[in-house]
Amino acid sequence: QEHLVQSGGGSVEAGGSLNVSCTASGLSKNTLCVAWFRQPPGKEREGVASIDRFNEQTFYADSVKGRLIVSKANDENTLYLQLNSVPPEDTAMYYCAEGPRDGGYCTLKVDQYTNWGQGTQVTVSS
Repeated sequence: QEHLVQSGGGSVEAGGSLNVSCTASGLSKNTLCVAWFRQPPGKEREGVASIDRFNEQTFYADSVKGRLIVSKANDENTLYLQLNSVPPEDTAMYYCAEGPRDGGYCTLKVDQYTNWGQGTQVTVSS
């Protein structure tokens, strides 16, 4: 199983932008989907964005559409999440994850993903 290592994140003022990244140590043919999840303090983990490594189809949660951008490097081993115009509600631990397609799609269901990064804290101050 490949290892996912996250970097980036940190603290930012509301309305600002920041990036987080996730690098995989290798590529498994069974892990076509890569995604970003977040877990705010005291709340459940929720999916925010996903991308299909093969066809680059993306999917976003309604709460972040238009503000977050998920992308991958050409080598397919690095995943990026750009957060723009962040509100305090974006404060959370952010996780990257990978897994197989579910019904042909890279959904935002937690159970679809089998390998997880260590987490990166994003804190938005008002």
